[in-house]
Amino acid sequence: MDNILSTLPALWQGFQVTLQLFAITLLLSVPLGLGLALVRVSRWRFCGALVNGYIWLMRGTPLMLQIFFIYFALPNIGVALPGFVTAVIAFALNYAAYFAEIFRAGIQSIDKGQHEGARVLGFTYAQTMRRIVLPQVFKRILPPISNETITLVKDTSLIYVLALNDLMRAARMLVSRDFDTTPFVVAAAFYLLMTLLLTWAFQRLEKHYAIYD
Repeated sequence: MDNILSTLPALWQGFQVTLQLFAITLLLSVPLGLGLALVRVSRWRFCGALVNGYIWLMRGTPLMLQIFFIYFALPNIGVALPGFVTAVIAFALNYAAYFAEIFRAGIQSIDKGQHEGARVLGFTYAQTMRRIVLPQVFKRILPPISNETITLVKDTSLIYVLALNDLMRAARMLVSRDFDTTPFVVAAAFYLLMTLLLTWAFQRLEKHYAIYD
């Protein structure tokens, strides 16, 4: 017990960095993903093709490689970014691509008759999306959004390559210093607690919206 208590202050500080990256990534990537999805399913074929290429690139290359590119390659053209900013940009751009595909699938799952009915009523494309399509999409995409969000929690551990003092790096430093694996167990408990809370929250949302089906 003493070993566990002694690791908590350092791990708590690392957890705060992990939590900040998680929250900022969600705040940026979800709306960006929605915007990309709307462009992809629109009638703007050229823009849709560009978005499709972006999604293919982000999903087809490892997130760690994207982090390395931003952190090590961009300084060659005069763009040097701090480690945390690098992590936020890489995570936001990467997860936006995944969220875009989730939103795209949700939008295309809505019966086309509803689009036609909205057009008959004089709704514009934006009004149709905002008032008719997106409220239905949100209910349908909750399970995949939940899965992707939980994956994000675990992927935050990748920022140890930037020497940021996140939860994983804090645990590794403690293990190296004390030759005791207890910090890894405590770090795992932090991750599990976070995923447990997210799972509970999404389950509550799914039950809430199931009432209206």
